[in-house]
Amino acid sequence: MMMRKTMAYGLILLAALPALPALAQEAAPPPPAPPLATVATSPHLISADMRAGMELSGPWHYSIDPFRSGISGFHGAMPDPGQQRWLDIDPRAEMAKDGRVLYEFDLGHSPLTTLPSSWLTEAPELRHYQGLMWYQRTFPVAAGRKGRFFLRFGAANYKTIVYLNGKPVGRHEGGFTPFAFEVTKLLRDGDNQVTVGVDSTVDATTVPPTVTDWENYGGVTRPVRLVMTPDTYVDDAWVRLTRDGRLAADVHLDGPQAANRTIHLRIPELKLDQAATTDGQGNWHGLVTTPAALVRWSPDRPKLYDVAVSSGEDEWKDRIGFKTIEVRGTDILLNGKPIFLRGISVHEEEIGTEPTRAITPAAARALLSEVKTGLHGNFVRLAHYPHGEAMTRMADELGLLVWSEVPVYWQVAWSNPDTLATARNMLAENITRDHNRASVAIWSVANETPITDARNTFLRTLIADVRKLDDTRLVSAALLVEREKGSGAPVMAMVDPLADALDIVAINTYNGWYSQDRLATLPSSTWKVPTDKPLIFSEFGADAKAGFHDIKDPQKFSEEFQAEYYRQTLAMADKLPMLRGLSPWILKDFRSPRRQNPDFQQGWNRKGLISETGQRKEAFGVLSGYYAKKEAAAK
Repeated sequence: MMMRKTMAYGLILLAALPALPALAQEAAPPPPAPPLATVATSPHLISADMRAGMELSGPWHYSIDPFRSGISGFHGAMPDPGQQRWLDIDPRAEMAKDGRVLYEFDLGHSPLTTLPSSWLTEAPELRHYQGLMWYQRTFPVAAGRKGRFFLRFGAANYKTIVYLNGKPVGRHEGGFTPFAFEVTKLLRDGDNQVTVGVDSTVDATTVPPTVTDWENYGGVTRPVRLVMTPDTYVDDAWVRLTRDGRLAADVHLDGPQAANRTIHLRIPELKLDQAATTDGQGNWHGLVTTPAALVRWSPDRPKLYDVAVSSGEDEWKDRIGFKTIEVRGTDILLNGKPIFLRGISVHEEEIGTEPTRAITPAAARALLSEVKTGLHGNFVRLAHYPHGEAMTRMADELGLLVWSEVPVYWQVAWSNPDTLATARNMLAENITRDHNRASVAIWSVANETPITDARNTFLRTLIADVRKLDDTRLVSAALLVEREKGSGAPVMAMVDPLADALDIVAINTYNGWYSQDRLATLPSSTWKVPTDKPLIFSEFGADAKAGFHDIKDPQKFSEEFQAEYYRQTLAMADKLPMLRGLSPWILKDFRSPRRQNPDFQQGWNRKGLISETGQRKEAFGVLSGYYAKKEAAAK
């Protein structure tokens, strides 16, 4: 059953990562902490932002640890107590009480930051810091509490270790998906101390690997909450419209009374109240006759319904839209009707001069409104990793179809089984988190990956996972094409064997920018690509620094060059009969340390149609006008 496959994938994490080392002991130590695997759990807590709980975002103390002294002592041994950042003590008070005691940390008296955010923007000396950072705060818990409690992180980049009251809680790998740990038995009455170590370091085996084309924002970059549930609660519910038009639901209960328990699926506006009983593992799968009054979600009418699943004392809630998305020949069908995807790619950065990857609903609205109303768009590619829940919920609300991607990017360690396990877990976490988001139409498994046998096996595994986890959406990947030798207009050929396994063929192309082609030759390009599937140009673009003009003979980095690049590339696109969508690169200029031209880039990728501060460039109007005509023709 679909839901149980999702639950099983959630357990990859603990098997793939090494256990935390045992805690070193002080002269008068607390009982040693149990091994991580015996205390860490992997709850899903889907739609946790709509559950009761305590917000833990806000002020946190922070302290850098560039040599990882808090997790590794001399010669790889456990650190001595003077370096153990997670200890449930007040180092200042302990040293004042006993002059023989030495602590080389004091998180409780360290500087404050505000989470979620990246430490890169906290202080000038941290602007390019990559390594381990410790965060700590306290929070109150009342006596006489009932039920269960979970620490839930929207995301932290890249590897995270969590301690509560000096005890290890769990760890997670991956910078863009949520994770939660049950802490019911570790809480105490009154103040509780939570300590989080976040290591932004990546290497050849991580996902993504070392070299990318975006800023590696280390830190706790999405909200933190203490989530409260009854003893038995709805851990996951997936309610959707099947391609044959029926309502389907999968529900998973977690807790001592999860088996053979009555549940109710309710959609009040549709007067739907479906009673059911879970099986022996706390699961229920059902098909429900679709109410005649149901309005399907679409970009033109992004209708959302209040949906609830109740069981005993617990009620799970979400706002869900219902649609179908499929392919037929070269067409993409939304709710059974052909649609052209008028899109743009977006990185997870706020508009402003100091983005810190802390996307609030307001920041998400500002970005996506530029797509929806400014560009006349109906589609957004959230590149190159899962964006936060604020973005996908806002896409639901505004009416934008979403391409959602995992950071299997360029050169990952294709033959490394741990890397594959990490990628599979990220993919499962992303799909599980967003399987109720009406906006999500395409799951992407990779971007611009060179063809090898090992790569093909790796990506086909991810494609198979998508199809097992979600049979209601499409699967794709942003592929590269080869240029055939010769002079004149470009001749581009798709030779990637992965295309056969995808629902949509997606191509990144930069002829005229990373080549010396004259822009006027682009419309005459020849494309040797599959003719039996929909085609999307998932990327094309050119840099321009906002305000730099060169009207007479436009050079690269001028607004005029970028605008003409768009005109000629769009003219090329119009000649491809199987083309069903575009997501040019990119909406907004974004930070990229590899881009260091001192005149035009200064650490920014300038392919945005708006600057980092939101100033629209000339090419914005070119694409907006093109999409406006497409929009009018579709009505």
